[in-house]
Amino acid sequence: MIPVTGVYVLNGPNLNLLGTRRPEVYGTMTLPDVEELCREEATRLGLDLIFHQSNHEGRLIDWIHEAGARVKAGEVIGAVFNPGAYTHTSIALHDAIEGTELPVVEVHISNVHRRESFRHHSYISPVARGTIVGLGTDGYRLAIDALHRMSLT
Repeated sequence: MIPVTGVYVLNGPNLNLLGTRRPEVYGTMTLPDVEELCREEATRLGLDLIFHQSNHEGRLIDWIHEAGARVKAGEVIGAVFNPGAYTHTSIALHDAIEGTELPVVEVHISNVHRRESFRHHSYISPVARGTIVGLGTDGYRLAIDALHRMSLT
């Protein structure tokens, strides 16, 4: 069996606009900055980083399927997932995570519970191992660490 060496970080729609879209809400770090932050944390834990972003729901589902299969093969520990606005709308992403049994930590840069009421409901949270909200981009680092700790138990 191949040793577990990887972690996925998946990002949904509009996260490619980090650094320019509403910096008062999402901060000034760009998506490449977030990728570097994640790579540093993964490396610290001895993990390879698989980092993706898409504005397309189907592509995210494909990566969830891929990650789920790789978890079952013992190659990766799971996925950190910031589904963006799909958090509040996508039963399909919920079903993909549930169907693949992918260990997921859901991440949101802003505190969605302090924002518009339509952002208060998540279709992802019920199938996630945990959720980190409102801690800025540092939430990604914390989520990678949490997945790693969960994989050791």
